[in-house]
Amino acid sequence: MSGNIDATTVSHLPEEILCKVFAAVSDTRTRNSLSLVCGSFLRLERRTRTSLTLRGNARDLHRIPTSFLHVTHLDLSFISPWGHALFCSSSATADPRLLALRLRDAFPRVTSLSVYARDPTTLQLLLLSPWPELRHVRLVRWHQRPPTLQPGSDFAALFSHCRNLSSLDLSAFYHWPEDLPPVLSANPAAAASLRRLNLLTRSFTEGFKSNEIESITSSCPNLEHLLVACIFDPRYLGFVGDDTLLAIASNCPKLTLLHLADTSSFANRRDNDGFAGEDARVSRATLVALFSGLPLLEELVLDVCKNVRESSFALEVLSSKCPKLRVLKLGQFHGICLALGSRLDGIALCQGLRSLSVNNCEDLDDMGLIEIGRGCSRLVRFELKGCKHVTEKGLRTMVCLLRRTLIDVKVSCCVNLDTVASLRALEPIRDRIERLHVDCVWNGLRESDSLGHGFLNFDLNGLDEPKRKRQRCKYDLEVDESNGSGYYGKSWDRLQYLSLWIGVGDLLTPLPVAGLEDCPNLEEMRIKVEGDCRGQPKPVESEFGLSILACYPQLSKMQLDCGDTRGYVLTAPSGQMDLSLWERFFLNGIGTLSLNELHYWPPQDEDVNQRSLSLPAAGLLQECDTLRKLFIHGTTHEHFMNFFLKIPNLRDVQLREDYYPAPGNDMSTEMRVGSCSRFEDALNRRQICD
Repeated sequence: MSGNIDATTVSHLPEEILCKVFAAVSDTRTRNSLSLVCGSFLRLERRTRTSLTLRGNARDLHRIPTSFLHVTHLDLSFISPWGHALFCSSSATADPRLLALRLRDAFPRVTSLSVYARDPTTLQLLLLSPWPELRHVRLVRWHQRPPTLQPGSDFAALFSHCRNLSSLDLSAFYHWPEDLPPVLSANPAAAASLRRLNLLTRSFTEGFKSNEIESITSSCPNLEHLLVACIFDPRYLGFVGDDTLLAIASNCPKLTLLHLADTSSFANRRDNDGFAGEDARVSRATLVALFSGLPLLEELVLDVCKNVRESSFALEVLSSKCPKLRVLKLGQFHGICLALGSRLDGIALCQGLRSLSVNNCEDLDDMGLIEIGRGCSRLVRFELKGCKHVTEKGLRTMVCLLRRTLIDVKVSCCVNLDTVASLRALEPIRDRIERLHVDCVWNGLRESDSLGHGFLNFDLNGLDEPKRKRQRCKYDLEVDESNGSGYYGKSWDRLQYLSLWIGVGDLLTPLPVAGLEDCPNLEEMRIKVEGDCRGQPKPVESEFGLSILACYPQLSKMQLDCGDTRGYVLTAPSGQMDLSLWERFFLNGIGTLSLNELHYWPPQDEDVNQRSLSLPAAGLLQECDTLRKLFIHGTTHEHFMNFFLKIPNLRDVQLREDYYPAPGNDMSTEMRVGSCSRFEDALNRRQICD
């Protein structure tokens, strides 16, 4: 009997059960390992794999495997050499049309497609024999639109061949706003089939004009998701105002997601003083009409970047007219919560919200924040940005009120909330929070400092203002879930993702003593370094402080973004450091971390539009012995790339110029097709132990 039990393995389970098991596995490496067990596992893995991202070289398209017949989501946007037209790197003897047909035959069931479309030829070839079930398309292009193209040429083939397209994502596709409306008007059947349209394209300086938005929504009456980059500044022609918002509600009444963002919000400016210089031409009556006309809304983003005043009443209407609303983001809205007396008002009445982002609200203070905590008691995610009247006490009290649900918090650009204050305010949810963003604003804190963990009794009556009558009430945090001691412990037990902003010249080393010393399950970090190196004194320390992150034992993924760090890529003036020395400063110590995956954005020289990895940076990245994936969001020279061949288990390396505008004619060796191919050949020839 025992022998029979020992001989029984998982492969003896019925195939129907195994299919369910395999379908539940999402990790790519795990699936690859399963497919190597035996022939039956290989067939099951291929049958249940529905998503695939191709990362080979475009010259090898003729060798594409034909065993992934059940793939429905196909991503071709990362094929090497990155940024080149899909069929431009194939061998001279290969017919691009035959390669396109082979791609179509290898993945016959594709319903969702992502592709880097440098020019219209790519889509024209791919759609020679279109996928019959294709419903979702995402186009990518960071290079400038070819100036000789006729308006709409990028989209003509797509709408003429895909009449049943339901989703189009152009958020990473460099084009002109005037390209799309005429194509939609010329293809009314295809436009009417669209359910999702993402036009949050960061390449725009002015975005879609009001007449273009009205034309798009008129052509696509069945839209459920609409995301548009536009401009609310009334000093510009074609600004979005009352008439455009009313047209959106009238033309697309089925919307469940509406995202309107002013293009200036993409810059993430940190010098906002609360009130903008101009008021948006968005009236309270228009907001009421907009919310009343979109009763199915589940997610709403209005990042206006111009003042929308006295919005409390309109937000009360939003809570009653849009009962399904779960996600809300407001930018430059003022008077969102008046907090007068004990009655909830404004945004605090949106009690079904799961996610709330409040950006640059001039008059939001601690009392308003606490009212939001009382009313929006189901919040899972909360973002607070640029609210200068909010203090540690107000944020901490709100966090206490939301202790049972809140697991994702972002606090930035709030003058009264430096790093230490923000982390102290979040003490009540230290054992629950999973994702966190804070700004590294030390205010004199040093690595050697030791901070005590005090506890706050917050008497709301002490916040009375002469212009308001407030209910007398007192929140005593001693009775919260802290065992009556007011001390919640130092460990961030569930924190998995940490995002940091830090200014050029500041050090990362005070981070642990600021309150983040114990994060046993932290797996991923994003660090954004921002500022102008020009004129900065030479740092006293030799390294930025990455080695301090070795105290996080599970840290395996990192995004180090220095893309908004500006300096001199060539010879710097006397007494200043060029970007190669700054990169040495930023990356010193990275080899002490056990990273599995790294995304790195080199600093830039705006004058020459260049973001290039320097020799010191390449040498320091070479010290990351545990890396398997390395993505450089910029350029580098071929002989610098060869440094990476010394990383023993490195499997995936790519240069991506995914910033606007990506250089179109790079004459150095880094982005040429031949140099990329030579490096990839050398990488693939190596023996990998696992």
